[in-house]
Amino acid sequence: MGLLSYKIIDVFFQGLYYALMLRVLLSWIPHNPDSSLIKFIHQITDPLLRPFQNIVPSWRIGIDLAPLFAFFAIGIVRRLLLQLLF
Repeated sequence: MGLLSYKIIDVFFQGLYYALMLRVLLSWIPHNPDSSLIKFIHQITDPLLRPFQNIVPSWRIGIDLAPLFAFFAIGIVRRLLLQLLF
């Protein structure tokens, strides 16, 4: 696999990271949940967050730690995938 494949995978994971960051920032400010952009961000990030939300429910500690775990998982998967392929 070449440099182009490496870049495509890297850009994909950067996109996930930025979508997750945007989701976190949106949780702090009022927004229209019916907006097509907001719905798109939720469609991308929900599958990343849901497994971690099931492990540590936010109602127990008052803070949703799922994004923190998701950022960590994205970094690990990205690193492993790139090391295995390149």
